[in-house]
Amino acid sequence: MADRRPGLEQAMTGPREQPTGAARWMPGVRAVTTYRRRWLAKDVVAGLVLSSLLVPQGMAYAELAGLPPITGLYTTVFGLLAYAVFGASRVLVVGPDSSLGPMIAAVLIGTLGSGGDPAVAIGLASILALLVGVTMAVAGIAKLGFIADLLSKPTQIGYMNGLAVTIFVSQLPKLCGFSVDAEGLVREATGFVRGLADGDAVPAACVVGLVTLTIIVALQRWLPKVPAVLLAVAAAIGTTSLLDLGEHGVDLVGPLPAGFPPFTVPHASWSQLVLLLAGAVGITIVSLTDTISTASSFAARTGQEVRADQEMIGVGAANVAASFFQGFPVSTSGSRTAVAAQSGARTQLTGVVGAAVILVMLVLTPGLLRNLPQPALAAVVIAASLSLADVPGAVRLWRRRRLEFLVCLTAFLGVALLGVLPGIAVAVGLSVLNVFRRVWWPYQTELRRAADVPGYHDVRSYPDAEHLPGLVLYRFDAPLIFANARVFRDQLRRLARTDPQPVWIVLAAEPVTDVDTTAADMLGPLVAELRERGTTLVWAELKDPVRRKLDRYGLTESIGPEHFFATLDEAVAAYRARTGEVWTAAGA
Repeated sequence: MADRRPGLEQAMTGPREQPTGAARWMPGVRAVTTYRRRWLAKDVVAGLVLSSLLVPQGMAYAELAGLPPITGLYTTVFGLLAYAVFGASRVLVVGPDSSLGPMIAAVLIGTLGSGGDPAVAIGLASILALLVGVTMAVAGIAKLGFIADLLSKPTQIGYMNGLAVTIFVSQLPKLCGFSVDAEGLVREATGFVRGLADGDAVPAACVVGLVTLTIIVALQRWLPKVPAVLLAVAAAIGTTSLLDLGEHGVDLVGPLPAGFPPFTVPHASWSQLVLLLAGAVGITIVSLTDTISTASSFAARTGQEVRADQEMIGVGAANVAASFFQGFPVSTSGSRTAVAAQSGARTQLTGVVGAAVILVMLVLTPGLLRNLPQPALAAVVIAASLSLADVPGAVRLWRRRRLEFLVCLTAFLGVALLGVLPGIAVAVGLSVLNVFRRVWWPYQTELRRAADVPGYHDVRSYPDAEHLPGLVLYRFDAPLIFANARVFRDQLRRLARTDPQPVWIVLAAEPVTDVDTTAADMLGPLVAELRERGTTLVWAELKDPVRRKLDRYGLTESIGPEHFFATLDEAVAAYRARTGEVWTAAGA
């Protein structure tokens, strides 16, 4: 529960006025000047607790991305430090992410064919992180946070479910102590089944992996405040050391490089940069969506306001910093942020403490994790994939709106069958097409007067509503643009051909937020055509900005200024005054 003590919220968010100077672009500077001593103990404790999650997850997600485990620790350290300076949120945690791992692997291995050479893969991953960081930072400076809207909720659910299945299947061979030389969900699943049938599974590895996964899932389910990943990984290391499982065919992480990671300037050929940039765009969209949704969720809990543009700059800076120290693209993490918040984190000092713990471990005890079994890392990744899936969300879409469920299913199949990078392209494309579909074929209906209900209402909802003979009240729920001009024209022609032929067709124009030049070119001839048939097109509730556009197009004169009314009531009253018609029951 958020702390609501007087003054805490303002202390955490700072004064309401806009920050200036260095504090504007580096919120960490402002955080230092407003820091409260009473927060120190909670931040340090939260940082120590957080580090227990950062280490195993960082290593596991590095391997998920096709990189050596140590790069996950480097990425975590410098991502946290950079975000502490440039990030706007007081508690958001950035670092390697399970949703980005397969995308990074797809770029490194599938697209560029790094050939399994760790040095090549690390170099390309660093360039990818730099591209993602620059793209995110530029998007933040240019205030392009709306790009996150390119992934609608149905496509997000489908994409994440597809990603969860893809991750789950890819880690099954590693969980059982063998590997599969295949790419793609179907081939990896087939290879895993074939490996089991051929006896490739290592019994000791299967036991370690399954027990580790069981511990993580069980503790997260029934004891959510217990550091499940830490306990499971510690148990796996202890068991491996005690029983010498490395001699029984269980792959181990082995000794990690000691000391600080070297500073390197990433570089790549121009041809590689073009391919990396394409992957960076997809990673940026996913990271951007995740960042804004996670930041909004945790800001709502504490009463803070989300500075989406600064969040993008913060995550962009984290990526850039990681890129110079053998890192790979990072994003925000809902699970790690939740751990930090539940542990009492007050500021980004929590992340700094977590980074410091990792650095101390690398300098003083690099051999601490040498007996960490690879199947245990696979269990960590599988547990993360289970948290990505949102099956209840897909079921809700099925029950509430079948069309959006189909969008969700298509996004799922795009990821599962085509791959992660094509899948994100499918997901974004579906979101855009779904928006365009609603404009292309908008909802349109006839309005009538319902008994005992003020106003005029959809005849589909009120089939027994009354009408005025010779009058059609027509509503078109979209801006009138090139994509739907033909749909609008054809519907008005159909209405004009009904028997008896209407004298007036009144357009309830409040939903018409725009009329572009294509629609304007259609309206002039349409108005003349309807008039020749004896039907007048009348406008009601048209917004002033749209009316001014009709004036510029010269349509006001052709339609007739007397055929514009401020409200539907005024239009109906004018029609009745002209014709003397009275309200008639449906069917009469």
